[in-house]
Amino acid sequence: MTRMIGSPATRGRHRPGYAGAAAVFAIGMAGTTLPTPLYGLYRQELGFSELMVTVVFAVYALGVIVTLLVAGNYSDEAGRRPVLFCALGLGALSAGCFLLEGGLPLLFAGRLLSGFSAGLLSGVGTVSVLELAGPGQKARAGFAATAANMGGLGCGPLLAGVLAEYAPLPLLLPFLAHLVLIAAGCVLVLLLPETVEHPRRRPPLKPQGLRVPPEVRGVFVPCGLAAFAGFSLLGLFTSVAPSFVAETLGVRNHAVSGLVVFSIFLGSTLGQSLVGRTPVRRALPLGCAVLVAGLILVGSSLAVRSLALLVAGAVCGGTGQGMAFRAALSAVSGAAPAAHRGGTVSSFFVVAYTGISLPVVGVGALTLGLGLVGAGLTFTACATVLAAGTGLYLLRHPPAES
Repeated sequence: MTRMIGSPATRGRHRPGYAGAAAVFAIGMAGTTLPTPLYGLYRQELGFSELMVTVVFAVYALGVIVTLLVAGNYSDEAGRRPVLFCALGLGALSAGCFLLEGGLPLLFAGRLLSGFSAGLLSGVGTVSVLELAGPGQKARAGFAATAANMGGLGCGPLLAGVLAEYAPLPLLLPFLAHLVLIAAGCVLVLLLPETVEHPRRRPPLKPQGLRVPPEVRGVFVPCGLAAFAGFSLLGLFTSVAPSFVAETLGVRNHAVSGLVVFSIFLGSTLGQSLVGRTPVRRALPLGCAVLVAGLILVGSSLAVRSLALLVAGAVCGGTGQGMAFRAALSAVSGAAPAAHRGGTVSSFFVVAYTGISLPVVGVGALTLGLGLVGAGLTFTACATVLAAGTGLYLLRHPPAES
């Protein structure tokens, strides 16, 4: 059985600490959202529909879910550094698919590999940051892990949007830039100390499946619905928001599209940071309420065609998503028995990433008959009802504090 090295001092001196691991985490996650502001260019070049954009995006979520189910805890046995290398390598292969892009098959392959990378990073990145924190650094390390995850996801479209708008080779340079960042991330991983003592070489994969003990289901179901609603909003912004900005609002600047997507992840980081100061039983319904307000703003921005309202909705909705997600994760983790905590948390992430994919494909399908505005308004109405209903339930039946 593997053991965690207990003291940072024993992990080697003069090496990067949790900040180095957070940088690697951010670099890897940035690559998973890099194509977001470029989908319009791919549509022009390859001639596919808005529905196909959402299907390409959903392939990414499928990769995340499969990885969580098959290898979610693989780094506990193989070690953190080998899995970080593997995640960065998958990110590099994804970038290679986009650099060689010659049609939809390579786009699908690139997004699937990106999903595999994100699925590995969501676990090993968080754990690496927390384990490398020294005494008195746990709170800062927890925020660093959150900021690296959501900040990396937000910086990907911002970087790609700026390069696509103001630099040559808009479909090549963003991925070349990310390959350079991945190389820097690999150097950092080489310098990071290993926090798993006696890691095994090539341990067998142990698919986990979905595991939710009966005693946890009363907490898991409403918390999972809250995560589903919040992640569906993230999925909307990371797949079709650039089309909303360009076609509905008439703003065809890729940097602006990237900034709009960045704003929702900025809000999510802010929301997650607020949960540490708010009890979980209050943060959950409050996060749902803020998410509802954000969804209403997003819907209003489509109805009146306002970029300012869209950005406000992104920040507000992202803040609510961040609060609800972190509080829900804390509630589910606290309610799960220790022997089943890993499997329960993995199942929670599967529900969340299902929310980032299926509703978005539905939006893409609706665009064929209702157009972008009609599809967007239908989505926001459905997500608002779900988030509001879940928030009211959690207000009346708050989870016990762990």
